[in-house]
Amino acid sequence: QVQLVESGGGSVQAGGSLRLSCAISGYTGRLSYMGWFRQAPGKEREGVAGITSADWTSYADSVKGRFTISQDSAKNTMYLQMNNLKPEDTAMYVCAASSGWATLSRLLVPVGYNYWGQGTQVTVSS
Repeated sequence: QVQLVESGGGSVQAGGSLRLSCAISGYTGRLSYMGWFRQAPGKEREGVAGITSADWTSYADSVKGRFTISQDSAKNTMYLQMNNLKPEDTAMYVCAASSGWATLSRLLVPVGYNYWGQGTQVTVSS
């Protein structure tokens, strides 16, 4: 059974940094792409960043220049480095993975992701 487990969330002040991790286990094939999504209370789920197995990346406009997605295939782990955090970044952050066909246009769209984690909370105070 495939499991995705996030860690690294917490509370920081505006301007601070956090590094989220997503550990993936139980998958015996090849994951095509992975991504980070977030959802704040009362808002729709938003694609934050995505990465393909070939290390192509895509970012939401709201996080470009501040967030960096990366992966360590040897450790089956994906990361999201978040710098210069803003109060509007406050949300539950969830990682996801897909075994489907990878295109840049799919990275920030929830449809197509097969596997989801439970999420880790990020709270940014002003």
